[in-house]
Amino acid sequence: MFILLVNDDGIDSIGLRVLLKAAVKRGHRVMVCAPAEQQSAASQRIHLNAPIMVHRRSDIEGCEAWAISGTPADCVRLAYELTDKKPDVCFSGINDGENAGSAVFYSGTVSAAREAAMHLTPAYAVSIMPGWTEEMLEALAEKSLDIAERNVLTSYPRLSVVNINAPALPPAEWKGPRFCPVSQAFYHDSYVRRISPRGREYFWIDAGLPMDEPEAGSDYDLLRKGYLTVSVIGGYADLNGQAEKFLNIGV
Repeated sequence: MFILLVNDDGIDSIGLRVLLKAAVKRGHRVMVCAPAEQQSAASQRIHLNAPIMVHRRSDIEGCEAWAISGTPADCVRLAYELTDKKPDVCFSGINDGENAGSAVFYSGTVSAAREAAMHLTPAYAVSIMPGWTEEMLEALAEKSLDIAERNVLTSYPRLSVVNINAPALPPAEWKGPRFCPVSQAFYHDSYVRRISPRGREYFWIDAGLPMDEPEAGSDYDLLRKGYLTVSVIGGYADLNGQAEKFLNIGV
């Protein structure tokens, strides 16, 4: 396979390097096109009114690598300009922190994969809960590549992303993998209000992420129970078949 490898943690993140090493070891051609700096929670933002700087990285062995000054979505879009062949598959990750529940709407990791899916490239977002070890990353990389290799000729619906999450447990203790829906549990963030030395008011998002209790059988619920979870995320929620149950449009 020809793999496009992106992320939102930055081109020097260990999760990306572990996934790269595993893919190259299997004989795949890999192109890395990743943010030059941390871009978590960038969602699918792209630059419209500013230049995007591109730097070829010769110090990353086994692949063609580019550090991009833009967002994860920018990285994917530019990858198609920088390569001579359309990738067979896109991997985004491995992300430091799970991308489950409502995090999928904010995640640069998931959004980069969705950008690739919009270009008709099968796409996988891969993440792991905090507290991981390199052994866990290596096992998750192998599991994720196994899934992609088994489905390399599969055409997914446009905008669909395969979202893979792992618990921060020794791989021998992982359950699953298990198909599951994305939880609708939402975060209840708050902000800390402060005053700068120059008297200006500013805010920091508070540490910790209190959230609703996830629904039984959802991705967050199963992750907490030690499962490796797999969810297919569409571009838009297909609620039209249920709309008459909750939406009165006066018909």
